[in-house]
Amino acid sequence: MADATSHLYAIGIGSNRRHIRHGRPTGVVSEAIARLDGDYGLFEASPILINPAMGGAGRDFANAVAIVESPLAPEEMLAALKAMEVEFGRRPGKRWGERVLDLDILAWDGGKYRSPSLTIPHPALRERRFALIPLANIAPNWRPAGGPSFRQLAAHLTRARPTKIEIGG
Repeated sequence: MADATSHLYAIGIGSNRRHIRHGRPTGVVSEAIARLDGDYGLFEASPILINPAMGGAGRDFANAVAIVESPLAPEEMLAALKAMEVEFGRRPGKRWGERVLDLDILAWDGGKYRSPSLTIPHPALRERRFALIPLANIAPNWRPAGGPSFRQLAAHLTRARPTKIEIGG
């Protein structure tokens, strides 16, 4: 577990564009996990999943989640992750466009955090299967900001919706 001067962060990792050195998106995500391991204390990383792109982002995404330990405060962690994206070749573009590497802070052990540039837990986390399913696999009992556990959130998201049946005429 993290000591008093460090924090645990759940980092969402995604790619849907080739990289000249790391190859296909799965290779990019693998290399990003290795880089997080080298730069921070890697506690766990999920398997890499292939998911459909959202919002017209083009090709399918390779996604994973890593839990890392870092002494950085949330804004510093965000800046470090954005710098890593640029190092991997990410360029500014449309919001839902293709990207070599996308890194998001999904949760941290400090509870809720809000600033003009960052909200933790990630505001769309409850709707993102590609983040919740891996989180439920590697940190099932973690309760982001004291709410439901990742296992409970994933179960709620994957639960089949009941079909409304009307009988009679």
